[in-house]
This record gives sequence, C-alpha cells and structure tokens, in this order.
Amino acid sequence: MEQLYVGIMSGTSLDGIDIALTSFSPSAQRATLMGALCMPFPTALRNDLLSLCQPGADEIHRAGIAGQQWATLAAQGVNRLLQQQGIANSQISAIGSHGQTIRHHPESSFSVQIGAPALLAELCGIDVICDFRNRDLAAGGEGAPLVPAFHAWLLTSAQHTRALVNIGGFANMTLLGEGRVSGFDSGPGNVLLDYWAQRHMGQLFDADGAWARSGQVVPRLLENMLQDPYFSRGAPKSTGREYFHPAWLEQRLSRRQDKPVDVQATLLELTARTIVDALASCQPPAEEVYICGGGVRNGWLMERLQQLLAPRSIHSTAVLDVDPDWMEAIAFAWLAWRCTSRQSGNLPAVTGARGERILGAIYPA
Repeated sequence: MEQLYVGIMSGTSLDGIDIALTSFSPSAQRATLMGALCMPFPTALRNDLLSLCQPGADEIHRAGIAGQQWATLAAQGVNRLLQQQGIANSQISAIGSHGQTIRHHPESSFSVQIGAPALLAELCGIDVICDFRNRDLAAGGEGAPLVPAFHAWLLTSAQHTRALVNIGGFANMTLLGEGRVSGFDSGPGNVLLDYWAQRHMGQLFDADGAWARSGQVVPRLLENMLQDPYFSRGAPKSTGREYFHPAWLEQRLSRRQDKPVDVQATLLELTARTIVDALASCQPPAEEVYICGGGVRNGWLMERLQQLLAPRSIHSTAVLDVDPDWMEAIAFAWLAWRCTSRQSGNLPAVTGARGERILGAIYPA
C-alpha cells in the first residue's frame, strides 16, 4: 500500500527550504517523487540563520525567533504543495523535517537544528518528525551523514559498485558495493565558493562556475588548504560551517595578494580535489559515480570532476530516476517513514554509532 510523506530539507547553502511530496511502496522498495517546491529564504531570515552558525549575543532568543519563522515558511510551502497536488493534509502520514542546522559538534556529541516542529505540526495539521541526528549521536555516532541509509535502501546495485556524491554547502558521499555501505563528509562543497562570490561579485553564487572557470588555480594556496587535517582524517567524519567558515579561508589568504577570481578558481579545485581524493580512499573503488545536490548545476565543477575521475564517467542521479535537486528532501521523507514504522534510520558503518537506532522525535498533529 502506498504511503504519502513530506520531506523537508534546508541545507548549509542557506538558499531556501526544499519540500518533497513522496510516495513510498515499502514492499516494492520504491520511492516516487509526486511533487516538490522550494521556498526561498527572505534575505533577513537567511542572514539570521547564517549569523546563528557562529557564537554571538542573545543566541537563544534569536534562535527561537528564527526557528518560528523557518517553520512558518515551511508550513506555507507544505500547504501550497499539497493544494497544488490536490491532496488533503489528512492523507499525509507524516512530515520529516530536518530543520536548519545551526551547530554540529559531533566531537561533543551534540547537534542543533531549529525549525519549531510543534508550530509546523500546528500550521499543517500533520504529524511532524524531527531531530534525526541526536539519537545517533547518543549512541556514539557522528549524527551525519544520514542520507547514505536512504541511498542504500533505494539505489544499491547488484552489478556495480556505486558512489553517490551530494554537493550542497558541503559534500558528502555514499559508497555502495559488495554488500557494504560507507559514507562521510568529504569537505566543503559550495559553502566557500558561495561566500567568495557574495563578497566579490555581489551574487549569491557563481552561476555555472563561470567566474571560477575564468580564473587560474593558485597551486600554493590549494596545497595549503589541502593540508588541513580534516581531509586526511579517516571516516566516520562529518563537518559543517562550524569548521569550514569564512575565517578558515581568510586565515589561509592572509599576507597573500591573489586575484579574487583566482581564489574562486582555487576554491572550486579544492571542492573537486577533496571529492576525488575521498573517492580514491574508499575500497572497493566505485565503478559508477552519480552526483546530486546544487553542485550538479555547476558546469565547471562537473567538468573538473569528470577530468579528474577519467576514464570513469560521472552522471547526475537523474539517470537513476532520482531528481538531483530533491534527493535529500526525499531522504528525510524516508527517515520519517522509517520512524513511524519503527525501523532504524542510521547506518553504524557510516556514522560510527554503536548500533542501528530509530531516529526522530514525533510531534503529533
């Protein structure tokens, strides 16, 4: 029997809230995207969320207000999407809401997502499941990445080893093959690229990587960044804006006089190189590489990945019938389904947790 869930994801790129209406057929192990939309963040809310990623004054109050605004925007999107699809709210089993991560410190066993789930349940009249990371953290895991469990459920191939690389604000990957699943965050995806484009272009991002393409990679700067110990750490590992933030970049640029366009080119090369290096560290090597997330729309990044991974070809997850723009939102719908059906949502081999755990806290409608 088909079951309807809504997945909500807003990632580290802070561009908006992705909402995916998904139908699950557990017996057939199938997930079908029925409709989706993105609710862009108003500038003021985006700035508030960004500021909460670093320590500051009056954080608790600011986080409370921002969480309510986030939930209100998400509820507007959910109600709009269901109306567009002609589906009553009462037909939805649950909403899986990741919320907005403002702190992720697995070394201290905590992760904080805001998103006022009680308000979201009130505004939608649908059960809301949230707080997916902390149960895994309590069991000694990283609490991230969580999407590899969904990848393993949906996309494991009996014929080939596969790598699924999600490039959002940060890049994370899933390796599927020979009966094993592994996954971790490789490092920055778009986060530093977007920051530098905003600072020097006055734009939210470098469209298609065109600005980066026009620059020249600065070898000494690239090598300096690649020496960061995060990149040589073994899995399990996860990261976020708490680690790779503007000050991390500015420290490496101090006393340098590189052209801004060349810094952008080097940051794109950093993303590409760390993804490729991470793939090379995994055994068995992936025969197939698929990309999802916003990075799939960066033409120059995709070209560099293809050049560095040759002779292997890379493809969008669209060829696997999963829209690359909605992969993570669908995954949180799946995590909500796993929670309501009392099934585990983590993979200890990925997060380092002591065992499988049911993830999520339930806010009834």
